[in-house]
Amino acid sequence: MKIEFDGNQPIVDTAQIAPLLDLDVVGFQILMQSGKIATGVERGSGADAGKLRLTFQSPDWRVRLTCGLDGTVLTKTRLRVPGTIR
Repeated sequence: MKIEFDGNQPIVDTAQIAPLLDLDVVGFQILMQSGKIATGVERGSGADAGKLRLTFQSPDWRVRLTCGLDGTVLTKTRLRVPGTIR
């Protein structure tokens, strides 16, 4: 998996993220448009300079991707949000 950039803004392919949240693309888009998926971008400093952490949280899952400067995903974590049962 690789993240693309538009300037310094990350561009993420919905088809790559949706399955990590147990969603299809349409389900992801619906939740995103309704504000039920939170996103975040953190830029590393110090020892983590040059890295980027992207977070996506749905009502059920939180996914974090740590990327290098070239967009290569270095680590991926996927955690069930506390309080959800499936």
